[in-house]
Amino acid sequence: MTKTICFDFGNTRLKAAIFENDNFSEEIVLPNDETATIEKLLADHYPQKTILSSVIEHNIEIENLLAAKTKFHKLSHLTKANFTTPVGKPESIGADRLALSAAAVHFFAGKNNLVVALGSCVTYNFINQYGEFIGGSISPGMEMRFKAMQVFTAKLPLVQKDWNFPIIGYDTKTNMQSGVIAGITYEIDGFIEEYARKYGNFNAVLTGGDTSYFAGQLKNKIFADPYFLFKGLYALSETNNG
Repeated sequence: MTKTICFDFGNTRLKAAIFENDNFSEEIVLPNDETATIEKLLADHYPQKTILSSVIEHNIEIENLLAAKTKFHKLSHLTKANFTTPVGKPESIGADRLALSAAAVHFFAGKNNLVVALGSCVTYNFINQYGEFIGGSISPGMEMRFKAMQVFTAKLPLVQKDWNFPIIGYDTKTNMQSGVIAGITYEIDGFIEEYARKYGNFNAVLTGGDTSYFAGQLKNKIFADPYFLFKGLYALSETNNG
């Protein structure tokens, strides 16, 4: 059995996914990026291959560790991919968006794909039917919206998400929950409708930590997969790690 560990270092969490042959096995949330943490993970799973997607300033020593212990690839604009990036500055594309694009082309080749990723930010990633990542949009994520209202106002509190919010808020807390959570839902639906109107042969994918909730609220047809980014990383690892 061949094991691969795919690392996703985002702004909010550090995560890893274990693949056994071609099959997703489990997701692991890492407490930090210290060398000892990564060494323990390697000792627990003995992977033959690893790949790292990072949008933060991570501990550079772990790259040397992964390269010494496994066939290792760090995702960048130089990565060999199943799609192209005909944009002005391909080196500026986030590693997470590269992985999502790879997954879209791998699973839905020949379609116009919009991949919506729920994280610290909500990213809208458009890959056309010719396998070209064109770009998209970035907006604040849920926690960022809640925090922004507390930080940039004099009296609004910091509110936590609650999926049982009323659409018509009856106090400050529920007004803010409705504005943020329902607002994200309508935003996603709006983008999907606009892309579907403009492009035929269209497919929408929703992924990220709160996929299960938002997938049930959207009125548009979508493909929901919370591990879509990891599956893209695995596909890129297979291409770049031999």
